[in-house]
Amino acid sequence: MRKIAITLSLLALVACKDKNQEDTSIKEEQKTEQDTSIVEEISSKITNTEPVVLSLEQAEKLVKMPLACLQQEFPNKLGQTLASEKDLKNPKELHPAFYGCFDWHSSVHAHWSLVSFLKQFPNLAKAEEMKDLLKANLSKENIQQEVRYFKAAQNKTYERTYGWAWLLKLAQEIHTWEDPMAVELEANLQPLTNLIVSNFQEFLPKLNYPIRTGEHDNTAFAMGFAYDYAVATENEKLQALISARAKDFYLSDDDCPISWEPSGFDFLSPCLQELHLMQNVLAEQTFKLWLKDFMPKINNRDFALKVGEVSDRKDGKLVHLDGLNFSRAAVLFNLAGKYEGFAHLKPIAEEHLAYSFSNVLNDSYEGGHWLTTFALYAHNQRVNK
Repeated sequence: MRKIAITLSLLALVACKDKNQEDTSIKEEQKTEQDTSIVEEISSKITNTEPVVLSLEQAEKLVKMPLACLQQEFPNKLGQTLASEKDLKNPKELHPAFYGCFDWHSSVHAHWSLVSFLKQFPNLAKAEEMKDLLKANLSKENIQQEVRYFKAAQNKTYERTYGWAWLLKLAQEIHTWEDPMAVELEANLQPLTNLIVSNFQEFLPKLNYPIRTGEHDNTAFAMGFAYDYAVATENEKLQALISARAKDFYLSDDDCPISWEPSGFDFLSPCLQELHLMQNVLAEQTFKLWLKDFMPKINNRDFALKVGEVSDRKDGKLVHLDGLNFSRAAVLFNLAGKYEGFAHLKPIAEEHLAYSFSNVLNDSYEGGHWLTTFALYAHNQRVNK
């Protein structure tokens, strides 16, 4: 297996050199005519590439699921460790802020969805209802109870690290929301946000090996969201920690076997999540050098990636593959939009988004309680890039 013969010190020198060159001679360029022709050529070979356009009408439909599930207490998967029989309580008693949407992390990112929808579509018909729900659920008292739950001895690892990551993504979305009520919501959420940041800072130095699964435990996914939060809030300590640990975990990785993906229950791509994290923590030229060893074929115009096909959308685990299509699309949109030379990835991302997007509106609760979030996140990555 090939290894890049570059030490961390050399990477720093390359990054510094590249930055100096960029500062003096390189500016952001528009997509070239050649890039456009590449997109058109590849799009013509891929089916289902009609771009998903999130209109106000579609947003009105999509927002119904998080609105409904945030106050739906059952069915519920608590994932609870019991210290005694006194811990046997209803979900709403245990988690007054995040009790709906089947499980804690899904409730957290459903709240993220509401904020994201409101930021993009402030004229939604149910905008006031959405704001009232956010204000009620994310009250100071409710968040204090969530903090108490996490501080219990048996709950130190609760929702590690997937739920932690989504809590920071919610905090980031509120932090960047230019609405008067966002100030109050951020202040209310802050004690839990601080606790989760502390949890990351305590846990990551102790983690000797990354977790490379395609489900909740994936280390790169959680670190990516936490890094986004650190950048948005100018938390240099957390940002530096994640950058250092990402390099510890992934810098020497070669030939990621993306052809082995997906596994049957994946909703994350282990290869692409790692790629996305390293894209954020490495300078551009260093990242591109790393990528040539990590996933060399992705640089080729004929790079292909088949969508994940769902056989039964009433099966809560099999429907994970719709989430995989959305999370893959998010990574590919981000890379294609950030750096020149990756325009050929956009049609692949469009196909992944389109394949599963039409199913979100008609999904059963097993999928609908969380897939709206992933569809919205993928769409945001395309729009924002």
